[in-house]
Amino acid sequence: MARPFLLLSLLFTLPAFAQENRRIRVADSNSGKSIPFATVAEKGARTIAADSAGWVNTVVTGSTPLTLSATGYQPKTVRPDTLTNGATIFLLRNANEEEEIVVRSFRTESRIENLPTRIEVLGSEEVTEEVGIKPGNIASLVGDIAGIQIQQASAVSGNVEMRIQGLPGKYTQLLRDGMPLFGAFAGNFSVLQLPPLDLKQIEIVKGSSSTLYGGGAISGMVNVLSKRPTEGALQKTLLLNQSSLGESNAHLYLSQRHGRTGFTFFAGGNRQVPRDVDGDGYTDLAKSEGLNVHPALYLYPTTRHSVSIGYTGNFEDRRGGDLQVIKGTPDAQHAFFIRNRLARHTGDLQWEYRISDSRRLALKAIGSLFDRSVDANSFGGVTLKAQQLSYYSEFSYLVKAAKHDLVAGLNLTGQSFHSGQLHLPAENSNTVGVFVQDDWRLHPKWTLEGGLRTDFNSRYGAFVLPRLSLMYRISTDWMARLGGGLGYRLPTVFESDVDERDYFALTNNAIEAERSIGGNMDVNFHRSFGEADLTVNQSVFITSVRNVAELQANRGTPQLWTMAASQPLLTRGTETYVQLRIDELEAYLGYTYTDAQRRFYPAQPQQPLIARNKFAAVLAYEFSDHFRAGIEAAQIGRQYREDGSRTPAYLLAAAMLRYDWRQLSFVLNCENLFDYRQSRKEFLLAGGDPQNPRFRELWAPIDGRVANLSVRLKW
Repeated sequence: MARPFLLLSLLFTLPAFAQENRRIRVADSNSGKSIPFATVAEKGARTIAADSAGWVNTVVTGSTPLTLSATGYQPKTVRPDTLTNGATIFLLRNANEEEEIVVRSFRTESRIENLPTRIEVLGSEEVTEEVGIKPGNIASLVGDIAGIQIQQASAVSGNVEMRIQGLPGKYTQLLRDGMPLFGAFAGNFSVLQLPPLDLKQIEIVKGSSSTLYGGGAISGMVNVLSKRPTEGALQKTLLLNQSSLGESNAHLYLSQRHGRTGFTFFAGGNRQVPRDVDGDGYTDLAKSEGLNVHPALYLYPTTRHSVSIGYTGNFEDRRGGDLQVIKGTPDAQHAFFIRNRLARHTGDLQWEYRISDSRRLALKAIGSLFDRSVDANSFGGVTLKAQQLSYYSEFSYLVKAAKHDLVAGLNLTGQSFHSGQLHLPAENSNTVGVFVQDDWRLHPKWTLEGGLRTDFNSRYGAFVLPRLSLMYRISTDWMARLGGGLGYRLPTVFESDVDERDYFALTNNAIEAERSIGGNMDVNFHRSFGEADLTVNQSVFITSVRNVAELQANRGTPQLWTMAASQPLLTRGTETYVQLRIDELEAYLGYTYTDAQRRFYPAQPQQPLIARNKFAAVLAYEFSDHFRAGIEAAQIGRQYREDGSRTPAYLLAAAMLRYDWRQLSFVLNCENLFDYRQSRKEFLLAGGDPQNPRFRELWAPIDGRVANLSVRLKW
C-alpha cells in the first residue's frame, strides 16, 4: 500500500516544482523611478501589491501571464519566462494623467509639494507648448513667471537680461542639469542659447540661493533640465518656424532607450535677418545666424547604475548697428557696427549609483570652453578676442530615511579667462565647496529644511552660507512656508550692463565680493472641486546686497572701474497669483509689487528699469483633442531711468492658436498685439555721431508686433 500513496503525493507536489519565486521592480518608463504599491496579478490567482519602493515578491507558475498595473499607468502583461530575478518592468503613464513633478535642484528627488523651500517649476507640458510659440530660446517662457522681468539690454546686439525680484540680471545664476557655467564673459547671451525642444523642465528658486550651487545666486537661480531617453520606439520631432520679422528656426530632436543603452540628439539652426523697425537707420533686430547641437549617450549597466556622456556646441554670429553697414554697403557716413562671434564647446559626464532604494551616490562634471570675438568700427580695426574656460564637478551622497532626507557632498568650480589684449589681464580662480542639507519631517504637519555650504575661493577666501526653510501644513488645503539664506557673487570686469564698445576701457581693480541676505514667506491654498482645481498663492520677499559692484568712470582717464558701494541694494515686494482649472479651461491672474532701492545713491535711490507694479492674466481653452487657443496680457508699470525720470506704463498682449492633426501640430502665435514700442514714445538714439552713436536705456519692446507660424512633426 505504500507505493500508491507515494505516487499520489508526487502528483500533488508537481505543481510546486513548476512554481518559482521572483522579486521584480515596477518603475515609471519616463523617469525610471519606482512606482510604490503597484500590483501584480496572475489570471485566476490573487493580486500582490508592491512595497513602498516598488518591489514585489511574486510566484511564477508555468506560462500563466502576469498583469502589472498602478494608478495613473497603463496596465502591462508580461510572460513569466521573460522575467529574471531582480528585473525591472516599466509602465507607461496615462496620457490624461497630471504630470508628477519631481524637483532636481535640491538633490533629494522630492516632489514639489513636499519641499519647504518655495520653488516654481515649468514642467514638460509648459515647455512643450513653448516649442511652438517661441522655439528659438526660453527667454519668453521664463519671462511669464511672476517676479521675473525679461528685457532687451542692447539695441544693437539684441542680448537680453533676466531680472528676478527687482535685481539686475548679473545676480541670477543660470544652470543646466544642476551645473553652473553661464555668465561673466558670456554677458547676456546665455539665455538666448537654450532652445526649449531640448528641455524637459525648468526650475526657478527666487531669493539668495548660493547654499545650493555656490556663488552667483543672489536674486535666485534658474536650472534647466535636459530631456532623457525613455523605453520604446525611437522618438523623432522636427520643428520649423517662421516669424513676420524675419526669424527662421529649424530644430530636430531624437531619443530612444533600448535596454541598457539610450541616446538623445538635438540640432537646431536659427536665423534672424536685420530689421530697422522704427526707421532711424539702426538695427532693432540684429542680424544673426546660430547653430546648436547636443548629443548625449546614456548607459544603464545595471538597474542601479546610470551613466551619461554629452557634448553641447553653441555657435553664433551676431551683427548689429547701421543698417547700411550690416547689409554690406558702408560709406564715410555709415560705418557703425558691433559684431559678436560666439562659440561654446561643453562636455559633461554624470554618474549615479543607487546603493539601495534609500541611498544614492552621484558624480557629475562639466567643462566648457567659450570663445568670443568682438569687432566694432570704434576699435580701429582691432578685434577683441578672448577665451574663458569654466569647469564644475560635484560628488554627493543622498540618504532617505523615515524622517530625514539627508544629502552631503563637495564640489570644485573655477574659471580661467585669457585675452590677447594687454589692458584685460588674465583672470584665474577656483572654488572648493562642501555642503550638507537635511529635510527633517518633524511632524506630519511640519518639515524643516536646513542647509549649510562653505566655499573656499582662491582669491576671496571663505564664504559660509547657511539656509533655513520651514513648511507648515495648516490643513489639506492650506500650507505656509518661511525661508531665508545668504548669497555671494565674485566680482568680474564683465558686468551685464557693459556696452561692448567699453570693453577696452575696463580694468580689473580688486574689490570685495558682493554678499547678500534674503528671506521670503508664502501662504498657499489648493483645492479640487470635481472638475475644477483652484490655487491661490501670496508671497513676500526681501533681499539686501552689500558691497555692490558699480561701474564708475576713472577720473582723469578713459577707463571704467568697479567700486564697492558703501550702502546696500535693497529689494522687497509681494507676489500674488490665482490659478483656476475647470475641465479644459485654464485661467491665471497675477500681480507683482517690487520696491528696489540703491541706498548708495541717496539722490536717485530707485533701481533703474524695474517695474514697481506688474499685472498679468492668461486665459486658455482646449476646445477639443485637436484645437487649443489662449490669450495673455500684462500691464507693465512705470519704471525709473538712470537719471531719475520715469517711463510710462504700457500694456502687452499676445494670442495663440494650436491645431493638432495626426502627427502634426500647427501653432499660430502673435506677440505684442497692440504694437507697443519704446520708439513711439521717444527716440532710441540718444546722441553721439553716426560713427559712434549712443542709445537710450531700453525699458520696453523695440521690435513691435510679431507673428510666427510653426509646424511640429512628431513621428
